[in-house]
Amino acid sequence: MATFLYRLGRGAFRRRGLVALLWVALLFAAGFGAASAGAPSSGSFSIPGTEAQKAFDLLDEKFPGMAADGATARIVIKAPEGAKVTDPGPKAEVQKIVAGLKTGPGAEQISSVADPYEAQAVSQDGSTAYISAKYDVSGMELKDETRDALKDSGAAAKASGLNVQIGGDALMAAPETGSGEIIGILVAAIVLVITFGSLIAAGLPLLTALIGVGIGVSSITALANVLDLGSTTSTLAMMIGLAVGIDYALFIVSRYRVELAEGRERDEAAGRAAGTAGSAVVFAGLTVVIALVGLAVVNIPMLTKMGFAAAGTVVIAVLVALTLVPAILGFAGRTVLPAGEKSRLFGKGAGKASAGAGAGVEKVEKKANGGTRWARFVLRRPVMVLLAGVIGLGVIAIPASKLEMGLPDDGAQPVSTSQRQAYDLLSEGFGPGFNGPLMVVVDGDKALADSTVDRIKGLEGVVAVTPPTPNEGGDASVITVIPKDRPSSTQTEDLVHEIRDGSGDDVLVTGATAMNIDFSQKMNDALLPYLALVVGLAFLLLMLVFRSILVPLKAALGFLLSVVAALGAVVAVFQWGWLGSVFGVEQTGPIMSMMPIFMVGVVFGLAMDYEVFLVTRMREAYVHGERPGQAVVTGFQYSARVVVAAAVIMIAVFSGFIGASEQMVKMIGFGLAVAVFFDAFVVRMAIVPAVLALLGHKAWWLPKWLDRLLPNVDVEGESLRKHLSKSAQSPEGPDKDRELVNA
Repeated sequence: MATFLYRLGRGAFRRRGLVALLWVALLFAAGFGAASAGAPSSGSFSIPGTEAQKAFDLLDEKFPGMAADGATARIVIKAPEGAKVTDPGPKAEVQKIVAGLKTGPGAEQISSVADPYEAQAVSQDGSTAYISAKYDVSGMELKDETRDALKDSGAAAKASGLNVQIGGDALMAAPETGSGEIIGILVAAIVLVITFGSLIAAGLPLLTALIGVGIGVSSITALANVLDLGSTTSTLAMMIGLAVGIDYALFIVSRYRVELAEGRERDEAAGRAAGTAGSAVVFAGLTVVIALVGLAVVNIPMLTKMGFAAAGTVVIAVLVALTLVPAILGFAGRTVLPAGEKSRLFGKGAGKASAGAGAGVEKVEKKANGGTRWARFVLRRPVMVLLAGVIGLGVIAIPASKLEMGLPDDGAQPVSTSQRQAYDLLSEGFGPGFNGPLMVVVDGDKALADSTVDRIKGLEGVVAVTPPTPNEGGDASVITVIPKDRPSSTQTEDLVHEIRDGSGDDVLVTGATAMNIDFSQKMNDALLPYLALVVGLAFLLLMLVFRSILVPLKAALGFLLSVVAALGAVVAVFQWGWLGSVFGVEQTGPIMSMMPIFMVGVVFGLAMDYEVFLVTRMREAYVHGERPGQAVVTGFQYSARVVVAAAVIMIAVFSGFIGASEQMVKMIGFGLAVAVFFDAFVVRMAIVPAVLALLGHKAWWLPKWLDRLLPNVDVEGESLRKHLSKSAQSPEGPDKDRELVNA
């Protein structure tokens, strides 16, 4: 593979005009497709195999139209102190709102509007009422005039002194990240300039990463309606694609500069960079793709689509690194060369090649840089460093033992939003459980429905039960149950289980609250199988790369430690509220159900990036005859500063999403940033060299029978060196390989 990538990289360098033109054409094509596509929907949500989904499907069968996934809105009206919404003045204002929704702008997208006085949607004390509006399309598909009309519907009522707030998903919009993304990219640019000491070299990874992400996100936007992709899919794909795109380009450019420092011609340096660092990029990308595609094992369509979309963006990032990066290096001329004494990446200048380096490899003598000094420190005190890293992460991981999971609703919105205020008004006027009613679907006659109502009324934690609403055929009914406690409380979850346990197969519980409970349970059940699948496949992949059993095992255990510590930090901030104001957390609550499994998938792939990039260079030095300790030092000498730069860039990119308006994106951005920090700086930079120092030669041990069975993928590029050595000694010389590239 190294030889193929060598030819690919050098070919892209020599035919840079054609390669750049093809990528720009792809970018314009994807952009045109995105511009031509309609607005993305919110994405259909289903949880196959759960009772809530079975009830939802039965509802769709027995009550056509009731289970439609159109947007809903609740306009909540609260009278001033001392007045009631049933008084003539407030009542007239409320009825004006109802009439305006039915006949005003956007009325063609409304399927029904319920008058609160006819629907008995008035609180017992008369202080609060709500208008229910149902739309034909999802919130993301509403016209601007429809959404504006909804926002303005209570303007006159507010002017008269009423408190009018709007909740529901009709006001749903694509998550906004504010200036966070821009700040993340600016931080990445600063880090790259410091790392490379060259504006051109620093700008190249940013440019190529933005092109790759532009193609990926535009393609997702273009296909969003066709594939029913959710509104957050492109945001998460951008988050991951931007981070790995910068990293992969960073490693290719760094290796290219090393090859130039050793006296290679520019096209030869590009080829060797693609053949060596490019091999590591391919396998690092594969681990990320495995982790993201593996989300399909959870069997939740929305999560599967998110994983595949993000994986596609990662694949584009790998292809960009292998082809577009060498092509742009060709355009950059000599401006990316290490700048002698000003080179900040590899000590103080290129140094002189030493003779007799062995194995046909030219070594470059360099003054000890920060990575070298740190590696030597760890080698002198491996036990101390190992214990400090493990104990430190273990302490941070303690809050993860109190993890509570759920799905956010309007109660998790910032208190300044109309949705949150509407949620609070309903809780005050009708009780905390009113925001999460349970829908009980009875597949049977009236007698079964009546007996079900009687049984539910006797349960603790129930505030109200509506009479059964039968369908036209009389063979099914719907019962609405109002819990006593808020939707995300454990008491409401216990009530759902209690209703289900006392019912047969003909009585099913659904609704948003029940769906959330089932979703959380499904995520819990899928976590261990998913972890086993992803870690198992990646273990086999790393065993191919490193020709070792203990190195992949150490990589997997280190990842588990960092991800559990990251979950502990997420619980402390988002569930307990520690430092919540620093990160813009206005409302604490359960951790989003998909957060642990999604973080496991993404962080595992990214953690293996650092493992591959750092340890591959150690493996390369060890294969070429260095002792285990010296191989660790060599790996840090060449890769540590680049890995640190890559980690800082990823942390900056992910941290940019902490400013997102949507709680899910904010939480994922924080979790990924913290996990990358723990994994890169504690696990890979401290625990990994400490473990390798303690293991010595045993770290690279592989049974002979297994060594014969496993294919040799040659990430360290030994076959490439042999190929180039033979090419240089042949009568045709190195030009023979150039002709093969041009053929």
